[in-house]
Amino acid sequence: MSSLPRRVKSEAKALTSEDDELPSFLNSSSESEEEEEEWEPKSKITKRPRLPKKNETKPKKVAAPRSAVARKRVKKVAIKEELDVSLPVAPAEDSGMQLVKPKEEDVGTKPKTLNQKPAVPKKMEIKSFQGKNVKSLESDEKPSTSVPVVGNQVKHEKSEEDFAFDEPPFKKIKSTACPEGKPVKNLGGNKVKEEFEMSWDIVQALSEITNVEPWVCANLIRLFQEENTIPFIARYRKELINNLEADALREVQQTLEELRTVAKKTHTMIQKLKKEGKLSGCLLTALLNCRTLEELDHVSAPYKTGSKGTKAQRAKQLGLEPAALSLLQNPMELNLFSYIRPNTKGLSTIQEVEAGVQHILADIFAKDKDTLDFIRKLCQQRYICIQSALAKVSSKSGNEKDIDKFQLYHEFSCNIKNIQHHQILAINRGENLKILTVKVNIPDGVKNEFCWWCVNERWRPKQFLKPELMRILRNSVEDAYKRLIYPLLCREFRSKLTSDAEKESVMMFGRNLRQLLLTSPVRGRTLMGVDPGYKHGCKLAIISPTSQILHTDVVYLHSGQGFREAEKIKRLLLQYNCSTVVIGNGTACRETEAYFADLIMKKYFAPLDVVYCIVSEAGASIYSVSPEASKEMPDLDPNLRSAVSIARRVQDPLAELVKIEPKHIGVGMYQHDVSQTLLKATLDSVVEECVSFVGVDINICSEILLRHIAGLNANRAKNIIEWREKNGPFINREQLKEVKGLGPKSFQQCAGFIRFNQEYIKTFCSSKKTELGSNALLTKAGAQGKKKSKPTPCVSRQPNPLDQTCIHPESYSIAMRFLSFIGGNANDIGKSDMQQKVNAVIQKEGLEGTAKRLNTTVHTLQLIIDGLTQPEGFDIRTDFDKPDFKRSIVCFEDLSVGTVLTGKVENATPFGVFVDIGVGKAGLIPVRNITEAKLSKVKKRRSLGLGPGERVEVKVLNVDIPRLRITLDLIRVL
Repeated sequence: MSSLPRRVKSEAKALTSEDDELPSFLNSSSESEEEEEEWEPKSKITKRPRLPKKNETKPKKVAAPRSAVARKRVKKVAIKEELDVSLPVAPAEDSGMQLVKPKEEDVGTKPKTLNQKPAVPKKMEIKSFQGKNVKSLESDEKPSTSVPVVGNQVKHEKSEEDFAFDEPPFKKIKSTACPEGKPVKNLGGNKVKEEFEMSWDIVQALSEITNVEPWVCANLIRLFQEENTIPFIARYRKELINNLEADALREVQQTLEELRTVAKKTHTMIQKLKKEGKLSGCLLTALLNCRTLEELDHVSAPYKTGSKGTKAQRAKQLGLEPAALSLLQNPMELNLFSYIRPNTKGLSTIQEVEAGVQHILADIFAKDKDTLDFIRKLCQQRYICIQSALAKVSSKSGNEKDIDKFQLYHEFSCNIKNIQHHQILAINRGENLKILTVKVNIPDGVKNEFCWWCVNERWRPKQFLKPELMRILRNSVEDAYKRLIYPLLCREFRSKLTSDAEKESVMMFGRNLRQLLLTSPVRGRTLMGVDPGYKHGCKLAIISPTSQILHTDVVYLHSGQGFREAEKIKRLLLQYNCSTVVIGNGTACRETEAYFADLIMKKYFAPLDVVYCIVSEAGASIYSVSPEASKEMPDLDPNLRSAVSIARRVQDPLAELVKIEPKHIGVGMYQHDVSQTLLKATLDSVVEECVSFVGVDINICSEILLRHIAGLNANRAKNIIEWREKNGPFINREQLKEVKGLGPKSFQQCAGFIRFNQEYIKTFCSSKKTELGSNALLTKAGAQGKKKSKPTPCVSRQPNPLDQTCIHPESYSIAMRFLSFIGGNANDIGKSDMQQKVNAVIQKEGLEGTAKRLNTTVHTLQLIIDGLTQPEGFDIRTDFDKPDFKRSIVCFEDLSVGTVLTGKVENATPFGVFVDIGVGKAGLIPVRNITEAKLSKVKKRRSLGLGPGERVEVKVLNVDIPRLRITLDLIRVL
């Protein structure tokens, strides 16, 4: 890495000095695809020259082109088991492990080739460019014939160096991944990537931003390019991603998209400037160095076609640029009076000439990378704060209620390093509503030190300056700071703070949504759903343990007819033997809850022991008028549909909540202020992750649930349902391949998340035994003949016990070897004796020993063990919380400081957790009161936070009745 800054600096020099190379580079870029390929390295060419100047690098340079080739060839090998990056090269050579080892071998070599990566490989490519035409380059990349020899030579050279320097293994791998060009090539979007080569390496940049090891980033770029889904990668490719969780994968994916957007926009800008004839060598270097859209905007701003152009552009049009450059390079010969033109506006007096020169110099300073790096570094060391105050206009005219909401921010100041995400979003919202004014405060010391450094070091003239020219230089630096650099820094700080806050808000929304979707289902109960209301009555729906609608009705509890309606409710509960009431938390919820609590306390429903729970009805009314609801419950009034939805949210929260657009579910913070595309992408991804990890029974699940399985979409889900209706239930996973539109990639992504209830299939098979027997014989006989004539695979019609587990079909052969190794039978999956056999073998051999014996990885073996030992019908949601069932009620007025209550977390934010304690208003546990000691040790936690649905015991610290605020302390998690 140490060579990087030097490279950047030399780029500018190289570019300016080699203007003759520029045109060819530019021409090639605007032509066909091949030329685009050719072009990208040329952009590198300009950078490269400085590297060769170093004596040590030259020898490597020669080898590099091949190393690049070798790298590319290696990439083609399936990435699957790249996991054990750190393995030495020699062991990899055992031919024993078919699946994993070859890959490990590649991995071993890869590090070596890659190690010097940033400078070397690219340089190599460039060299080949200069010497040959594009076609030879392409052939270099593709054919593998010549590669081995050269590859080996390079490997030996480099490996010695590697060991001498003792590089950590993943650094080498990074290079592996780094072939930024190659992975892209294979992908639909790769072409873009090849085309959009930048000065920085995408793997390195991704690693720095996300704090994920470079080799993992490299593998992820490959995996995403091969269109793998996050649930699939997180569960079945753990060894390639160092066991990262889905949230981290999403973050890498989003960052990758952002970096690609920057590269794409940069190259669009280069093309545009090239057409307009404004592209110089220095500008090209500056553009290719941009890593963020803000930087790109800053570098390209002066060249955008505006009505007037900048002050510096106008001064250049007047011909003052030579004077400005002369002031820095050759001030002794500069005579500003010679530039005066009495009849020309802008040149008529010496003051106007000086002002023009000053604007050009200020523009040069403000665009200089070293100067900007210096001021940014300076700001990192100083106290920069963001301040907000009540806007003068709003204090006169604004809505009193809105202004009060922002009371905390009327006189607010905070160091930008310490400010919280929710504070940034609050300040931004206040500013958008014109209630607050916001500014970033950079101390004067920064300006003074910066101006001194510019005049005395960075832009120190080559010769002695006359006092009047020195004054112009000083004024130019101050003007650059005040007019150009300070506003840029403010924009950068605000934009960085806002984008970080938005990302955190979206991630928080995703975490809350996951917790809500994974709420433990309440199986085997008949439920009464109640959608409360005043004027139009409370809508009731009774649903069976299998979610069938048994009865719907409307009762008027709050219009003086409560006692008469109680008889009706009692009759219904007794008729359907229903002892659980689910009340939606909307309008009239408190009164309806009080009504039921009162009847329960009086034992009105005896002999039934009735309990009730409150459930969020967010999104229920939107769902009740949606096309899906009309299709599912065509004969029901939309008002009654919402009561059905409320009851089903307790019975199977996941199956019901996926029907509603995630943003309507109402957990999160400032969701309307953040990027809606980012929010939608993240929430859809979380839903896909939850549905996939829970799994669906292919023969009974709804089409809506199927859509959210990794690898499936609305169309494929519809085709699966149609196939099921036409051919009867699916018997094994292989049959999915017969569904129209479900190709090998979709099958690979979805197969592991689709379950088959073996009891149901056995019953079905026994009823069709004779037909199935002949079918099986036919398929067997047909299989041999078909192999030659038809490529379509012959799908088995036999049930496979492994289909009820989370084991992926690609690992079935390993699972069967493992079963024979432990002496188990596939029909005993999930039984206690299977657990005993597995434990006995693992205790004796150890996980790693067993994995080696089976030629697989530890992660895959662990997944197989989980699949074989989890009981039939295992549901990951059993670890999560069930709804809080109650029999009595507490009022807001009953609360007093010190009261201990139990409640359920409703929403989590960065500043605290909102808990429903049953008084109609959620209380807040400030984040300072949530400590590790109070959180349950049993649960696996992703973070120190609590999430929606968790049950907690809390103590009331403060009750603010006028503002309806309750402050709580966390005692423990139940």
